[in-house]
Amino acid sequence: MNRTRRTGGSSGRHRADRSTTRSTAPARDSRFRAQESGRPRPGTGRKSGQGAHSAARREFTAPVTLTEPLPAVEAFAELDMPARLLAALRAEGVTVPFPIQAATLPNALAGRDVLGRGRTGSGKTLAFGLPVLARLDGQRAQPRQPLALVLVPTRELAQQVTDALTPYARALGLRLATVVGGMSIGRQASVLRGAAEVVVATPGRLKDLIERGDCRLDRVAVTVLDEADQMADMGFLPQVTTLLDQVPSGGQRLLFSATLDGDIDLLVRRYLHDPVVHSVDPPAGSVTTMAHHLLHVRDGDKDTTATEIAARDGRVIMFLDTKHAVDRLTEHLLSVGVRASALHGGKSQPQRNRTLARFKDGHVTALVATNVAARGIHVDQLDLVVNVDPPGDHKDYLHRGGRTARAGESGTVVTLVLPHQRRAMDRLMADAGITPRTARIRPGAAELHAITGARTPSGVPVTIPAPVAEQREGKGSAGRGRRGRAAGRGGNGRAAAPARRSASGPTT
Repeated sequence: MNRTRRTGGSSGRHRADRSTTRSTAPARDSRFRAQESGRPRPGTGRKSGQGAHSAARREFTAPVTLTEPLPAVEAFAELDMPARLLAALRAEGVTVPFPIQAATLPNALAGRDVLGRGRTGSGKTLAFGLPVLARLDGQRAQPRQPLALVLVPTRELAQQVTDALTPYARALGLRLATVVGGMSIGRQASVLRGAAEVVVATPGRLKDLIERGDCRLDRVAVTVLDEADQMADMGFLPQVTTLLDQVPSGGQRLLFSATLDGDIDLLVRRYLHDPVVHSVDPPAGSVTTMAHHLLHVRDGDKDTTATEIAARDGRVIMFLDTKHAVDRLTEHLLSVGVRASALHGGKSQPQRNRTLARFKDGHVTALVATNVAARGIHVDQLDLVVNVDPPGDHKDYLHRGGRTARAGESGTVVTLVLPHQRRAMDRLMADAGITPRTARIRPGAAELHAITGARTPSGVPVTIPAPVAEQREGKGSAGRGRRGRAAGRGGNGRAAAPARRSASGPTT
């Protein structure tokens, strides 16, 4: 199997990771929903109505390419890359390029600017990572002056990119540094003072390090924007443009994303020169190996339905709107015998890392999360994602669902839909370009079991002890987290660590 990139999730700064939720009367009936607020939900607030529907469907107009692009390749061996890099690919079991890699690598290796769109799980990390590393082969960075920059929206995605590129950077003797908020900025500054050829960063933390004098971008030769649409959605665009203005104008720019829309027109027009444009998937990012189900449930049945799904024999990611709702559902699941754990922006980065590790190794079977887990997280053989609370828009839906059916595997995305949410979910699915299967479901129904593997939980409470390291964090960890959030809007940060690779390898 072609192994490329593992994924990660969204930052706690994501708009869906607030401790508030929609203001609708039926929400009062659920034990797992947070207190009411004015957050727009499908069919309510500023995203409702025809105007918002049209805006959601606004498509990105690709720039005209003036120079003919190079043709796609069928094998990595056809590419002009260092022999050590090709050997590292073979050692990692990466033999045949995914479509976005086959299409973009020849042009990126030739020094062209590239604008690439590919669905989650399509292999974008190696599509930009291999050209960056190949270009830097044999070069050494000076202290505080990296030679390449990869900007990402979230802490999970930053570490994910670092993990995916580490074996290939090591093969060429290149040094990676991950600089993101939420952990020691002093430690990250120390890594940059020791010199790193490639910096993988969230915009806020990198801006802080530059203002401290710990990093300069005047020697950056190649810049990557990964998931640029999400950076725009999260309000990072001013920080991104400020950083790009500090990079030499003659450098190479590679912009990759699962979706391209009007929000990133500014970046393309201002910073990409005669880019090669490749879109290997439709705008909706639909996946033919993924099944989509809208399960219509009554208000009084939703909590029991979610509990039965969580008790299935196998892993599942369950998305809810808020941290409060996530914590309450997790506590309930543990009380009825489901090995569940919470993942949201209120957790420290070490806690989030350990939660993900437990989920990947099967110690936790139900990962209950906010949108912090919607991007940048890869779990092998994860076949079910459940939207306990429907997402706010079609892009959130696609990225949540993208945690399953990765790299050609099959998977199922289920959304629990209350009566007042049906019309909004129909619009959302139309915006996503998806025709779902719809069913009316009651707890204990045979159809619910057939779709999700739902079953009645044991009822015997379970406890998942905190690791020793987590128990020792105490107040010091919370203080560091506050300082990290004050310092930058990014996610966690630490120097690059050796990649933890799964049996079938990371893919995104």
